[in-house]
Amino acid sequence: MGWLRTVGAIGMLAAQVTVAAAADMPSALPPPRLIDLSSGWYLRGDIGYNFGRLDGADAAPGFPDPTSNNLGNGFYGGIGAGIKSQLVRTDLTLEYSSPLSYSGTAITPGDVTARISAVSALFNGYLDLGTWYHVTPYLGVGAGASYLRAYDYASTVAPPFSGGTLNQWNFTWAVMGGVGYAISPSLIADVGYRYIDFGDVKTGSDSFGGMTFKNIAAHEVRAGLRWSFNDLPSEQ
Repeated sequence: MGWLRTVGAIGMLAAQVTVAAAADMPSALPPPRLIDLSSGWYLRGDIGYNFGRLDGADAAPGFPDPTSNNLGNGFYGGIGAGIKSQLVRTDLTLEYSSPLSYSGTAITPGDVTARISAVSALFNGYLDLGTWYHVTPYLGVGAGASYLRAYDYASTVAPPFSGGTLNQWNFTWAVMGGVGYAISPSLIADVGYRYIDFGDVKTGSDSFGGMTFKNIAAHEVRAGLRWSFNDLPSEQ
């Protein structure tokens, strides 16, 4: 059984060498930081693409409500400033959504058309869910107001038959989620999804009445950058 003792001795020696080498070698991957407790101010900029949706359209009394209602897609851009306090972030954003094209059918396909654009100011709050290897998922909500413009309205069967442009302020809310990736200690790339609801949007009215587009909203895919500065000391 001498060979067993020899193999055992060699194995013990190899294990000791391995442990010693591992102790001297830096870790290939740093351990994940599960909670990022840093705090400080930041600026942000975002761009994205939104997929418009609506619940329908109501015509003036005595006229047919459009069917086959469709709201097109468009682009989104925004800037903002906020503060991060450990796991919670809040920011104020100013955003512009490019015009979404509406089409509906009152008598013949696509005989009701319009365009709707929005400028929004939102207060947003986010909960960071922890950081793993520079990646931080988050959830958020937002609320504020939007300046909505319904224009280029056209129809031969549903009023308004003249004019049709109307500007209005609406309460706006949003829910969102995404991930941030730390490019550097002060620069974070942000990609995510947002659902934003603008409420009902009306056209202008003539002597026959106007059109109401019900519950205008959008699904958005977004990408942006957050740049932090004047950071407070991190707690580890």
